[in-house]
Amino acid sequence: MTSSPIPASKPQRGRPRDPERVRRILEAAQRHFNEHGLERASVDAIAADAGVSKMTVYNNFGSKEGLFQAFVRDRTATVVAGVPGAGAPDPDQPEKALLAIGARFLALARGDDALGALRSVYGVAGAQPQACRAFYKEGPERANGELAAYLRSAHAAGTLKVRNPLQAADLFLSMFLGSGHIRGLLKLEMPDSRENRALLREAVRVFMAAYGA
Repeated sequence: MTSSPIPASKPQRGRPRDPERVRRILEAAQRHFNEHGLERASVDAIAADAGVSKMTVYNNFGSKEGLFQAFVRDRTATVVAGVPGAGAPDPDQPEKALLAIGARFLALARGDDALGALRSVYGVAGAQPQACRAFYKEGPERANGELAAYLRSAHAAGTLKVRNPLQAADLFLSMFLGSGHIRGLLKLEMPDSRENRALLREAVRVFMAAYGA
C-alpha cells in the first residue's frame, strides 16, 4: 500500500520532538528505505513499523523526501562517527596509525549500515540532490578530510612525505573500495576476514612505500 499525499512540505512547529519517537521513526525508515528504496517505500508502513501515526511522521519530517534526507544524515553520521580519526593517532607512528584507521574504515565500509545507505542514495542520484549532497559531505568528504588532517600532522613530524594530503587520503581510502566493496553493494558473497586482513596489510604497505619518509 502506498501513502496518500499530504500537503505539508515542512515539519510543523510547536510541541518539541520526542527523541525516542524520532529514533523509532528513523530506525523504521532505515529498514524500509534499505529494502525498498525511496520510491517504493511507504510512509504508512514506516509509521506502522515505528508504532506511530502517519501524521506523526509528516509532523516531524514534512514529507517522505524529508524523512529520506533525515535518514541519510542520521545513517551517515552513525557510519562515519570516529572514522578515521578515532583515538588521535600518533603522527610519529604512521604505519601503526594507518593499520588502525584502515581496519576501522574497512569494517564500516563493508558493514550493513554503510552498504544500505549507499544503495539508498545511489537509487535517488539526480532525483534527491540535497540528500546526496548531505551524504557526500558527511560521509566520504568528512572521512577524507579527517585522514588528510592526520597525514598533515605526520608530514609535519617528518614520518611521512605527503605533498597533497587530500589526494593521499583519497588514494588510501579508495584501496578499500574495490571488488569486495562492490560485491557487498550487490549483496554477493563478501570477502572473509583473512582476505580483509591481507588487503589491509597490502594497502598500508603500498601507501608507506609511496609516502614513507
